[in-house]
Amino acid sequence: MGLLNNVSFQRMQGGMEAANKRQSVLSNNVANVDTPNFKRSDVSFESFLQQQDKGMKPQLSAKVSDSRHFAFGNNVVVPAAVVTTDEVSSMNNNDNNVDIDREMALSAENQLRYNSYIQQINSQISMMRTVVEGR
Repeated sequence: MGLLNNVSFQRMQGGMEAANKRQSVLSNNVANVDTPNFKRSDVSFESFLQQQDKGMKPQLSAKVSDSRHFAFGNNVVVPAAVVTTDEVSSMNNNDNNVDIDREMALSAENQLRYNSYIQQINSQISMMRTVVEGR
């Protein structure tokens, strides 16, 4: 068992990676606010994580025929962030669907999420450091 390989740490790491990807996507949306026919994109991660928490069980697990065997395959897999593009809606006469106010609000929300992930990861590392050093 690794110190930083538990499920909660992997989820926080996945959340931080999703926040990084989301910031890149939101920046691209803002940069193309006046580009004709540009369609905005968004990143989904937290909804997949919530679906996983609601009882999604792993599909595969190892067959154990003896009580001395190690059971594996029940590890929780952290979902990957998915980028989706809204091809349907349109905000302007040039078929662009970027709303700059919405993008800025989403960017601020994403910054708060990123900061909370960093705080949690730092807290977990600090706790492990305290345990290892025996203070």
